[in-house]
Amino acid sequence: MKAGCDAVYLGGKSFGARAFADNFSDGQLEGAVRYAHEHGVKVNVTVNTLIKDSEMEDAVAFVEFLRRIRADAVIIQDLGLLENIRDIKIQKHASTQMGIHSRKGLEWCAENGLDRAILARELTMEELRRIVGESPVETEVFVQGAMCYCVSGGCLMSSLIGGRSGNRGECAQPCRKRYSFDGREGYLLSSADLYGIGYLDALSEIGVTSVKIEGRMRSPAYAYLATRSYVMARDHAPEEERRETDELLKTVFNRGTCEGYLGGVVSPVQAKYPDNRGHFICRAAVKDRRFDISGTDLNPGDGVSLFSGDAKVGGFKVGEGSTAVSPFRMPDGEYDVYRTYDPRIDTVKNLIGRAPALNGKTPRPPVRLEKEKMPRAKSRADLSFYVSSLRNLEIVLPAADRVYFEYGSRLGEAGEMCDAAGVECVTCLPRFTPDDLSPEDGRPVMVHSPGQFAANRHRRVYGSHFTNMFNSHYPGMFHQTALSVELSKREIGEVLSHREGRAEVMVFGRLEMAFSRDPGSGSGILKDEKGYEFPIYRDELGYTRILNSADLMLLEHLGDLEHMGADSFGIDVRKRPPALVKEVAEAFRRRDLSKKVKITGMCGAVTYGHYARGV
Repeated sequence: MKAGCDAVYLGGKSFGARAFADNFSDGQLEGAVRYAHEHGVKVNVTVNTLIKDSEMEDAVAFVEFLRRIRADAVIIQDLGLLENIRDIKIQKHASTQMGIHSRKGLEWCAENGLDRAILARELTMEELRRIVGESPVETEVFVQGAMCYCVSGGCLMSSLIGGRSGNRGECAQPCRKRYSFDGREGYLLSSADLYGIGYLDALSEIGVTSVKIEGRMRSPAYAYLATRSYVMARDHAPEEERRETDELLKTVFNRGTCEGYLGGVVSPVQAKYPDNRGHFICRAAVKDRRFDISGTDLNPGDGVSLFSGDAKVGGFKVGEGSTAVSPFRMPDGEYDVYRTYDPRIDTVKNLIGRAPALNGKTPRPPVRLEKEKMPRAKSRADLSFYVSSLRNLEIVLPAADRVYFEYGSRLGEAGEMCDAAGVECVTCLPRFTPDDLSPEDGRPVMVHSPGQFAANRHRRVYGSHFTNMFNSHYPGMFHQTALSVELSKREIGEVLSHREGRAEVMVFGRLEMAFSRDPGSGSGILKDEKGYEFPIYRDELGYTRILNSADLMLLEHLGDLEHMGADSFGIDVRKRPPALVKEVAEAFRRRDLSKKVKITGMCGAVTYGHYARGV
């Protein structure tokens, strides 16, 4: 606020996508809203995680509490929560986790009571220009801060690898870990931080309402300097006035910077290191602990850290003169020098000062949501196969009630084969479609986002598990919806027992952990530091997909799921060898548990996923 922002976004102790931040108690939230309004600043509060049935009443009560303390808006992801807060008179913003990345997505937001959409970070400037013009809702675009490798709202890496769900605000950041791939080693999924300050005028010209600075887990100095840099750029302050602030921003936190996808589809990955190293100064030749700093912008009192590859050798403050002298012993050689401290940062800290006392006494109101038990048919569930090749399609057709065939050049042939076998062929759309893809063949489609639904509502629409159906309050917008793969057995039963409409449960396959627009990867095996291997490939449209190291395998649980009322079982055999596909199709068609050992051997490893543990 002291740096000149127009609005802040922050989170409470629950339902926010930064669960490990300190966050605000209810009393502090009330005080923060009051303090911000006194200074002409708006407050938008994150309620942007997926909500369980057991949590929904508290989540709705929290939103009503935010209305009572006069917060300006809530930022939400969960479509079930949206259903329950439609009548609460507070502005509602679609989180980037909701996956709004097209014009039809913006229209869907307007139809469903959302006032603003925080757009996907993967959109280019050209795509934004096509999407934002004459938008029926306000739009917000990220311009500064951490970049996720995966498209937001659809990342399962942390969840499947370590049990900490990004959709629940508990991401363990596996994309910041070290990997090897195709003879290379490094932080191969670690994106540099977004630095889009050069796009402010262009974003304003196309009609973007708000630009967003990410940094809820950063220091107060970073928050001030990032805000100040963008305020000065927006107001066209002279370059020489902006230079000092920008230099300090790059010193106080820096893991490398990029333009994200604003300038086009280029890789945002900075694979040398994943953490804050400060501002890179030079590559120095050290001899007898000394190295030359003439020609650099280092000043007496600046703090530097020296690195040899990944290893930090040490840090110290430089003194007067053109030569820096390390106070500790180090071998002669080449080192990377980063500025990690500038005395002017202390001035910034003093300017910020102490945080004000924030308090309030407004209680959360009690909320009671009535839920009826819905009778569900306890019949034999359909077998629905996810397929990407004609060879595997031929294998599964005798066992399939339905096929989700990936959009691409072989789709027409796949449809003809399904028609000949009397099996429903559903076009599985790409997960990211800025141009609102709506195939002309008239076949049913599987979609992954609200915008894709809006673009295809004139036909039968299936929702994939990436539409994040996490509770029984989820709207009945699809002919059939696949439940989130992060639900436990108990939670699946809770959802199914309280809702009508067809539902699918994923029961087999290497689940897609990450879907990225990064063009810098190839196809092969991504290996982590523990030796786990994750298949990674570029699809026909150029998108990068990373699969789990083990196959989900719920063959012995089909009876329980049918008893709960599951209408369809999702079986993902994309990119799998035909011999395995044949065994899987026969095992699930016959409910043949004796095949599990053989299938496990062919897969290498199988898992119950979150069926037994949830998130």
